[in-house]
Amino acid sequence: MSLQSSKKTTDGGWGWVIVVASFMALLIAYGSPQSVGVLYPEWLNAFQESKGMTAWVGSLVSGVGLIASPICSACVVNFGARPVTIFSGVMISGGLMLSAFAPNVHFLMFSYGVVVGVGCGLLYAATVTITCQYFDKKRGLALGIVTTGTSVGGFLYATAQNELIELFGLDGCLLLIGSFALNIVACGGLMRPLHLPAYYLKQRAALVEKAEEKRGERPLVLDHSNKKDLPVTDLLITMETKDTLASEKELLICSAVVRLLKKKQKAYIDYLHSIGERMRDRVFVAMCLALFLYTVGGFPPLLFLEDVAQSEGLIEGISVVPLVSIFAIAGGIGKFLLGIVMDIRWINSFFLYGFTLVGSGMALLLIPFTKNYVGLQVLSAVLGFFSGNWSVTPYMTTKVVGIERLTEAYGILMFFGGFGIMLGPPIVGWFYDWMQSYDLAFYFSGSCVLLGGVQLLISALSCWDKTNEPSAKPEAEHTCNCNRVAAVA
Repeated sequence: MSLQSSKKTTDGGWGWVIVVASFMALLIAYGSPQSVGVLYPEWLNAFQESKGMTAWVGSLVSGVGLIASPICSACVVNFGARPVTIFSGVMISGGLMLSAFAPNVHFLMFSYGVVVGVGCGLLYAATVTITCQYFDKKRGLALGIVTTGTSVGGFLYATAQNELIELFGLDGCLLLIGSFALNIVACGGLMRPLHLPAYYLKQRAALVEKAEEKRGERPLVLDHSNKKDLPVTDLLITMETKDTLASEKELLICSAVVRLLKKKQKAYIDYLHSIGERMRDRVFVAMCLALFLYTVGGFPPLLFLEDVAQSEGLIEGISVVPLVSIFAIAGGIGKFLLGIVMDIRWINSFFLYGFTLVGSGMALLLIPFTKNYVGLQVLSAVLGFFSGNWSVTPYMTTKVVGIERLTEAYGILMFFGGFGIMLGPPIVGWFYDWMQSYDLAFYFSGSCVLLGGVQLLISALSCWDKTNEPSAKPEAEHTCNCNRVAAVA
C-alpha cells in the first residue's frame, strides 16, 4: 500500500472498522479468562483437587500471556497482525474446546492455562499494534476503546458461563464458548495491513538477491553450454571452475552466518547490559517490586471471590450477576477514568498508582470481616476500579526511563507482573488448604499490596523532582514509532 493511501486511512476511515474488530476479538478472547472465577468452583467439584493446585489454571492463563509478551510482539512484527490474529483465534478456540475433555487438572493447566494464555497474548499484541498503525492523533481514544473489550468480555462472560453451566454442564459450556471463539478468525479477516510485515520484506529481499545471483551466473553457463564440442582439458577446467565457485559460495555463506551470530550476540549483550542499568535505578526497582507485590495479592480475588461467597454460606451457587462481573466492569471504568485523570498536568503518576495500591490493600484486608453478599459486591467493585491502574503504568514508566527506553522497561515490568500473577492464586489456595479458611490468605494478600504501595510512595517522595521533570522530547516524537507504542500498550 502506498504512503499516500496510508495517510488517508490514518485516524479514521477503515481504522474504525479495525477498532470494532479488535474490540470484539478481545471481548471474545478474554471473556472466559477474565471470568475464570465462575469456572473455578466447578473445577474443584469436578476434579476434587486442592484449591492451591486448581488455582494454577487461572493463574497460568493470565500470567503466561504477560511473560511471553516479547515473543508475541516479535511474532506480530514479523508476520503481521492479520495472520497472528487468525492463528490466535484457532489457538484460543482449540484450547477452550480441548479443556472440555480434560481428564485432570494437570491437563487443564496445559489446555486452558498455557494454550489459551499464549493465544490471548498473541491476540492482544496484534490488536494493539494494528490499532496504533491506523491511528495517530486519536490513538489514545482508539486504544481506550479496544482495550476496554477485555473488561466488557469479563462482565458478559461471567453471566453467560454461569447460565451455560446450568443448561449444558461444565463440558458443554467450554465447548460452546470454544466454538464461539472461532469468530476471532472473522475479526482477523478485517485487519487489513497498512505496512508489509518484516517476514514478507525479508522474503522479497531474498528472492531479489537470488534472481540477481542467477543473472550473474548466466554468462558462465552460456559460454560452456555446448560441452560436446570442447576437448577433455577444457571440460576438466570447467568442472574445476564450478567446484571453486561452489566452495567460495559455501565460504561466503559460512562467513555471513558467523557475522549474523556475532551481531545477535552483541545485541543480546547490549540488551542484558541495559537491563542491568535499569535495575540499578532505585525508583524503577521500587516500581517492579510494587507491581510484583500487587499482582501476587491483587489478582487472586478475581479467581477466589465466588468460592469465598460459597464457602462462607453467603450465597448458594452463583448469583445472576457474579462478583467477577462486577469486578470486570468496575475495572473497565477504572481504566477509563484513571486514564483521564493522568491527562491532568499536576497529577503525579507515582502517587496516583501508590494510592490505588493502598486502596486495594485496604479492601483486601476487609474481605475476612465481610459477612454478607452485598459487602462482597461493594469490595469487588472497589477492587475492580483500582485494578484499572494498569493504564497508569506506562505514564509512570515514561517518567523514570524516558520514551526511548519505554518498551524495554515496560517489558521488564510485565515480566514481574506476569510472574506475580502466576504465583498469587496458588499461594492463596495453599493458605486455604492449610488453614481451611480464606481469612489468613486475604490478610497475606492485603499486606503484600499495602507493602508495595507504601514502598513505592516512599521512593516517589524521595525522588519528587525527578518524577516531575518534563520529558525532553517533544510530544510529536512520541507517536513516531507505531511498534514501540504497540509494545507498550
